[in-house]
Parts: sequence; C-alpha cells; structure tokens
Amino acid sequence: MRDYFVYTTTTDPRASVMLAELTQEYDARYGDLFDPGGAAAEMRRYPPATFAPPHGNFLLLLRQGQAIAGGAFKRLDADTAEFKRIWTHSQYRRQGLAGLVLQELEAQSQRQGYRHIYLTTGCRQPEAVGLYLRHGYQAQFDQDGDLEALRTLPFTKALPRLASAAVPAAHWTQLAGIAV
Repeated sequence: MRDYFVYTTTTDPRASVMLAELTQEYDARYGDLFDPGGAAAEMRRYPPATFAPPHGNFLLLLRQGQAIAGGAFKRLDADTAEFKRIWTHSQYRRQGLAGLVLQELEAQSQRQGYRHIYLTTGCRQPEAVGLYLRHGYQAQFDQDGDLEALRTLPFTKALPRLASAAVPAAHWTQLAGIAV
C-alpha cells in the first residue's frame, strides 16, 4: 500500500470526504464562535480558484484512491503563501500524515516562488499548535496567554531559497501524483 499526493481542486469528488469531515470537526470544536453560520460559512469563504495555480494549490494524500489527508494554500502577498484546510481523516490520525502534508505544502509553495508561510489555527486545536511548533513555525502570539480570548493563533515560517529556478506553476497542474 503506497500513499501518494495528488494536486487537484476543492471541487474534486475525492476531496468531498475531507471537506465534509473538516466542517464537522470545526463545528464540533467551535460551534458558532467565529461565525453564526458555523463552519460551513468558513468553508464557503473562498472560491475554488483561490486554491489553484498560479497563486495557490490544493493537495490530497491518497491511499488506495481515498483521501486520507490534505491541505491547501493561497496567496497572501507576493512572497507569502497562506496555508489553509490542513486535515487528516479521523481514522488515520497519529501516523505523521499531517506532517507529510505540511512538508509537501511547504515544498510546493516554495516551487511556486513563495519565501514565507503564514497560517492560523484555532484556540481549540492544541494538536495543530504542536504540529506547527514541531515543524519550525514561529508562534505570533503569547503561548502562555489566554488562547481562548485570542481565538485565532497565527504562525509564520521562512522558507529557504531554492537552489535552482522555481518550476513554473503550470507544470504542477499536470502532476498526477508524487509517491510518498
């Protein structure tokens, strides 16, 4: 059994399980804390083109053709990608898959010319906070403060420069998958 990444879009049918479970997870943790419409409002916040080349990307980690993890990024500014929708299927957690997704998103954003990463997580996701800190992200908040009062917890990370010129973003829209 070999897991592999596929670059696709948020409208890919294989992404529907991911997006539905992510919405349920956000609703269970936050309810209407961020929006009276709950997580569904957040999930509709960005049109699919937001997470498409040349400024963004959306990936799924597949196992036997089924999405088991995934994530996306969009352009924040000319040098900064913002990571969104990082998720691991509830049946496959604690296997390091989120770390693999994070590393692949970093590599792809770097290939698309970004030099910095920005991301946020919510105050009720300690697993995500730990993941980002383990992967070298810098918390842009007081970690000893009242996280519930902050609600949104931002992180940043600088990416090293690529030794060679970045691969044109158009190339990655043709990518069928990268074996892990």
